[in-house]
Amino acid sequence: MSATNRTKSKLIPLESLEQAAECLRTLAHPHRLRMVQMLLGGRYTVGELAEACEIPSHMASEHLRLMQRCGFLSCEKDGRFAYYAIAEPHLADIMNCVEGRFGGKV
Repeated sequence: MSATNRTKSKLIPLESLEQAAECLRTLAHPHRLRMVQMLLGGRYTVGELAEACEIPSHMASEHLRLMQRCGFLSCEKDGRFAYYAIAEPHLADIMNCVEGRFGGKV
């Protein structure tokens, strides 16, 4: 088997890489990364996430909506509150990578 054939047999299809790039673009925002970091530890309301990111609730809702549309988050209503949680378990691996590379920086 030639080097080209070996490489091609292991490559992810471009269509799948396009989806991956779109989802990575969705994560590529400091507030969204903070929200994911928090949500990996449990479920939170929009207000709690907004407060931690120091942004208005309507902006937090927009960030959450984008991540939910990408399949990263789930939302569960409990009375008058909506709680967000991680729906994509691979986010933990992504955040481990981010924390490993940038976690020690101040």
